[in-house]
Amino acid sequence: MSVIPDLQSTQTRRFPEPAAMLRLIKPITWFPPMWAYLCGVVSSGISPFSQPALVVLGVVLAGPIVCGMSQAANDWCDRHVDAINEPDRPIPSGRVPGRWGLWIALSMTVVSLVVGASLGPWGFGATCLAVIAAWAYSAEPFRAKQSGWWGPGLCGLSYETLPWITGAAVLSAGLPDWRILAIATLYGIGAHGIMTFNDFKSLQGDRQMGLHSLPVTLGPDRAARVACWIMGVPQIGVIALLVAWGRPIHALVILGLLAAQVIAMRRMLTDPKALAPWFNGTGVLGSVAGMMVAALALGGL
Repeated sequence: MSVIPDLQSTQTRRFPEPAAMLRLIKPITWFPPMWAYLCGVVSSGISPFSQPALVVLGVVLAGPIVCGMSQAANDWCDRHVDAINEPDRPIPSGRVPGRWGLWIALSMTVVSLVVGASLGPWGFGATCLAVIAAWAYSAEPFRAKQSGWWGPGLCGLSYETLPWITGAAVLSAGLPDWRILAIATLYGIGAHGIMTFNDFKSLQGDRQMGLHSLPVTLGPDRAARVACWIMGVPQIGVIALLVAWGRPIHALVILGLLAAQVIAMRRMLTDPKALAPWFNGTGVLGSVAGMMVAALALGGL
């Protein structure tokens, strides 16, 4: 017997509910790329008030538009998995019926490219990369999310590194300093661990649908430890670089934030399956705060 529910039996509506469309693009997920874009702006050393339109437009593009598009695309491509893990989601529940989820994702892809073009060549190029990454993450034949290594890696770089570099590049109208590229990349790598913690909530469905997330392939306990290391080691790299660049106070602040994360990690590791969602909602705040501290340090170099 197939483990895939008959989604067609739930499709009784002709048009999606407005509230369901908002849930489809998941506003709660917009914050990381918006924050990363702002970190890029700050790290450039150029006052955001000098070009406020580019700052506001970039933040909106990174969050509601591109990230929202990626969430709609992911929900469409994951509709059968979600019918097992979270059947109350907009598509499997029928509140976004038929192919509306696909049409929303495709229309937002077009909007992303149009808005990205208004940010100049650097903004448009970055938007193209973000759109490609979003579809490669979720859709066949690439579907990077099938791998517990490639999927979170692509997602982390897209959520943190790319918008950070974009924010700096758009404001300065050129390729950012190599130090900005280095810090943005380290935080993007660390986000791999954050994305892995997010996979714990869909462990059952991922197993049934053949998705090889780290919690599935390594088991919850080992996957949680691996994610902690992936999240923490890049931050140690950030601290070392800031010390080398003459920013010891900023490095000390990030060290304190990392120490708080380690305390939360120790609690989470006592029961990863149950506490990973808690850690993903609270324990990562130290990493997020550290991003801005690092951006302020870069902006003063």
